[in-house]
Amino acid sequence: MRVACIQLRSGTDITANIETANRLVRQAAQDGARLIATPEMTHILQRASKNLFESIKPESADLGVKVFSSLAAELNIHLIIGSLAIRTDEARAANRCFLFGPDGEIKARYDKIHLFDVSVSKKETWKESNIYDRGTKAVIGKAGAANIGLSICYDLRFAHLYRHYAQSGADIITVPAAFTRPTGEAHWHALLKSRAIETGAFILAPAQGGAHEDGRETYGHSLIINPWGEIISELDHDEPGILSTQIDLDEVRQARQRIPAWNHNPHFET
Repeated sequence: MRVACIQLRSGTDITANIETANRLVRQAAQDGARLIATPEMTHILQRASKNLFESIKPESADLGVKVFSSLAAELNIHLIIGSLAIRTDEARAANRCFLFGPDGEIKARYDKIHLFDVSVSKKETWKESNIYDRGTKAVIGKAGAANIGLSICYDLRFAHLYRHYAQSGADIITVPAAFTRPTGEAHWHALLKSRAIETGAFILAPAQGGAHEDGRETYGHSLIINPWGEIISELDHDEPGILSTQIDLDEVRQARQRIPAWNHNPHFET
């Protein structure tokens, strides 16, 4: 299976962001990728809540859902849109990942479970729960022979979610992200490699990168990691682009047979 990650620098204009993602997905498909994943917040990065809610729509009216559904069908691919900001109420939203099948239908939805409520520094504080509703369900989608565990960005720091996916048969786990530059420089590679090693799964991590219109700066460095924890492909920068490689799902079985820690569950007292 040939897979691809799309790296973006999404801004505050939904139409422009969709056009950029559309173009890069088409290029990846032309290169032979049959499973393509985009980053968190593919169609808008907007910190100002008032401006965000002036732009986003419910799922049934969302432009991104319509465009990416048609795109998956046209290109005959499985397309994972890392997440879109989907309005759920007057002043509430979901950070929602979509898996579209080659028929254009939504095969799976995943709402981000772990919301980014942190103080990165004295100058940089985030409180996603002020706007976004927390997801409550781990989700595995299907793309051909592959079972795909869906996650988003800050989920990466919570190993129990990924262990659940491994024990539930996920061959690939996606980690679309908009990691801040400080946390990305410190933790991005280490955490992604750890999740691959712990689960014996392929990790696809498409990222946002660079300085965005809303003032944030993200790390980029989209990665594809094999079940042994080896980085097999990386965009070593924060510019928009495409990361594409061939993967063999048999490597999942081989890694899990060699070190089956993902399925060892000794009980211990606390």
